[in-house]
Amino acid sequence: MPEISLITAFLAGLLGGAHCVGMCGGIVAAMSLQGGRRQPLPFHLGYNLGRLASYTLAGALAGLAGSAAFLSDRLLPVQTGLFVVAQVVLILMGLYLAGLNRAVLWLEHAGGGLWRRLQPVFGRLLPIRDFPGAVAAGLVWGWLPCGLVYSVLVTALASGGPVSGALLMLAFGFGTLPNLLAMGWAAERLRALAANRAVKLAAGLIVAGFGVWGLLGLVR
Repeated sequence: MPEISLITAFLAGLLGGAHCVGMCGGIVAAMSLQGGRRQPLPFHLGYNLGRLASYTLAGALAGLAGSAAFLSDRLLPVQTGLFVVAQVVLILMGLYLAGLNRAVLWLEHAGGGLWRRLQPVFGRLLPIRDFPGAVAAGLVWGWLPCGLVYSVLVTALASGGPVSGALLMLAFGFGTLPNLLAMGWAAERLRALAANRAVKLAAGLIVAGFGVWGLLGLVR
């Protein structure tokens, strides 16, 4: 898998900070401020360890599902089609991060049914009492419907295999960590930076540019 794909996934997670805070803010608050007090750092690490594990598993499954298209020359059109779809979704994700287009958010509706089934499970895990409980809550949290997550999953589908897909989603997950781990003053600074119009535009165009570059590679 090209290294640039891992860089793109990491940047998508990092530069999509405003979306991550908006999507996960309520869950973070529910887990972080139980009983009127802030939970200790190990619990936050546990939440995010579980979340990244779910992302990695989802990426592996997506890579495995798409890998059949890479096993035979007779399936080359399918392989090419998956790659094109992945690059188009990457462009749409970049345009969304830049604040220019919201079309990619339709992907969030695809996971709504799954989350409705998992949400009661998540509720039963609260309040968090220990580190394993924090990891378990994070494992469920990782399946929250999110347009950015699903965009990267489409890329994982065309990554060529379960290992490549898992690494792609893990890189994305690491990119989201600064926004979801940071607290207090640092969190406010990160949110302000992520919401800055110029930063959003530059970040989104960079991500979209990777998608354009991938499509141009097909015609060279």
